[in-house]
Amino acid sequence: MPKIAIVTDSTAYIPSNLVREYDIKVAAQVLVWGDETLRDGVDITPDEFYARLKTASVMPTTSQATIAEFREIFEPLVAGGCSILAVLISAKLSGTIQSAEQAKALFPGATIEIVDSESTAMAMGFQVLAAARAAAAGRSFQEAVAVARECRARTGVVLVVDTLEFLHRGGRIGGAARLLGTALNLKPVLELTEGRLEPLEKVRTKSKAVARILEILAPRLEGQSMVRLSAIHAAAPDEARALLDEATARFHPIETLMADASPVVGNHAGPGTVGLAYSFGV
Repeated sequence: MPKIAIVTDSTAYIPSNLVREYDIKVAAQVLVWGDETLRDGVDITPDEFYARLKTASVMPTTSQATIAEFREIFEPLVAGGCSILAVLISAKLSGTIQSAEQAKALFPGATIEIVDSESTAMAMGFQVLAAARAAAAGRSFQEAVAVARECRARTGVVLVVDTLEFLHRGGRIGGAARLLGTALNLKPVLELTEGRLEPLEKVRTKSKAVARILEILAPRLEGQSMVRLSAIHAAAPDEARALLDEATARFHPIETLMADASPVVGNHAGPGTVGLAYSFGV
């Protein structure tokens, strides 16, 4: 049976020990900061990004992982006889899938399947890990693809941002645009739905908004099997850890992870963002 290679992009920001364990290949997204072009998670880490952002006079912008980046990943895998499964950031948030499809066209005859996660961060990461674990367990390539697609329907992420300024500036605000102009002490609770960021509600104070995440997820997760949780944060580790601890006590997951928001995700969500990604039944 041909070896199965799993590929994703850096917005997943899967903990590095799991990337190594399953030999997941990661296409770096791009952060453009003045005259510098930085590869997400390679040339700049989350800690470096948020520290620099505090004093920056020029704000960074982002760009999708390039065709060349995917070609560099695909080429040795194809040469080694691998079948490639790439699970990537929502096409409604990024042009990454377009880059991957164009790189795929450079390898006619190769087995390369590209799956739109309709998500990002660890909501996508759980899809990637589900596929990687299926492959590691000896499942066929088509079975691994099916697992990724099945997991997509059983994952999600709910998050609280300190301000909509960053999402608005980056053009990733989706339906949450209607919350612009709300009072500063109202914290938006958002969800990735069908590949777009959409508003759920606005809550007075950050602590109440973070607590509301658990209330929103309760009907989705209570009573489910094989629940997996990941707290996600942009320079807010203490809030994320407290959220994960409360979620663990309530939902009894079989796996818990702490994950930074990658520099590219953090550039859109903004410092102080806290969220909970979940997966169940896979």
